[in-house]
Amino acid sequence: MRWINSHPGNGARLTLALMPFVLLIVAYMAGSAERLAENPNDKLLPGLAALGDAINRMAFVADPRTGDYLLWSDTAASLTRLAAGLGISTAIALLLGLVIGILPFARAALSPFVGAISMVPPLALLPILFIVMGLGEASKIALIVIGVAPIMVRDLSLTALSLPREMIVKAETLSASSWQIALRVVLPQILPRLITALRLQLGPAFLFLIAAEAISSDSGLGYRIFLVRRYLSMDVIFPYVIWITLLAVVADVLLDRLRIAVFPWSELEKGK
Repeated sequence: MRWINSHPGNGARLTLALMPFVLLIVAYMAGSAERLAENPNDKLLPGLAALGDAINRMAFVADPRTGDYLLWSDTAASLTRLAAGLGISTAIALLLGLVIGILPFARAALSPFVGAISMVPPLALLPILFIVMGLGEASKIALIVIGVAPIMVRDLSLTALSLPREMIVKAETLSASSWQIALRVVLPQILPRLITALRLQLGPAFLFLIAAEAISSDSGLGYRIFLVRRYLSMDVIFPYVIWITLLAVVADVLLDRLRIAVFPWSELEKGK
């Protein structure tokens, strides 16, 4: 049997999925043990005990100055900004992607502009956003929107354009107007892709969020990471990075579950 036709069972699939994570942990523990053996005060690769102590201190011990549990207050601040940025981006992508995808005049007018905007490095605009919009929440949310929305618009417009022309023709033979075709034919077909596009932009959205918080903020996951870096507090930075990754993974899984629950037919299109 060729390898391309050989599929792992459930147990083998779970083992293979966990293997890279286990190897990474083992490699970290070995590197940490070696460095700590040479220098017990080494901060680059803290031991598991130091990591556990930092997690307890940040998550379960109130800050003496503010009385907040820092990990949870930082998470709430970051997720609020992220949700606002992604929510606005999703609304823009759905509206413009649908219009560009079905209206030739709108496509001729907007598609080149959206394509050009999607090529602008969002982080290069961060100083401009801070100057124009100030150092508050608006500039951070705007950075996420600028970085995420144009890509999602292009994705949805291409999805709408790729729909079989026969679907549009059949709707036209039934006397459907452009408005009805947009809402009853095209929109249901691109909504599953909207959720997938949102999943694909979770990583970039977190990147823009962390960058904005690192430069100008008084709370948030990115703010905390860049605050403690001056003290070489890797015991705090590593857990925060892992926590951000975990949040992104959970959001990705939940969005995929949402797509399957609301649009189960989208799985059939993938041959599942």
